Amino acid sequence: MRITRSLFALVLMFAAGYVAGQFSRVDVAAQGQKVYEMRTYYTHPGKLPDLQARFRNHTTKLFEKHGMTNIGYWVPQDEPGHSNTLIYIVAHTNREQAMKNWTAFGADPEWVKVRTASEVNGKIVEKVDRVFMDATDYSAIK
Repeated sequence: MRITRSLFALVLMFAAGYVAGQFSRVDVAAQGQKVYEMRTYYTHPGKLPDLQARFRNHTTKLFEKHGMTNIGYWVPQDEPGHSNTLIYIVAHTNREQAMKNWTAFGADPEWVKVRTASEVNGKIVEKVDRVFMDATDYSAIK
């Protein structure tokens, strides 16, 4: 649990820095209150490169197609997480829309094809943790 809390704090710190410097491409104020979703994927041994390739080549584009805004993607610097963990944050217009976005994404034939092809040698993801977050009034990403 201590590593998870520390990792969560680290991800939020990096996300705030990223957002402050890079988020100008998305006008958050014009889009109203958003909900942010942090997901942590734990892969089966040796499968992190496969997961990263899937995200790099397909998943991030499909997220955008289904109304999710890609905020950032991270891999822990230290073991044990460095070899099997991908952490990312996406934004949705609200919590209800988040559920709709994920339902549409999961049903997308392109996603099903990509997931099936990437798992031809076995499942990639062992476990997923997710947290929905609201930006604070003092956050650079309100």
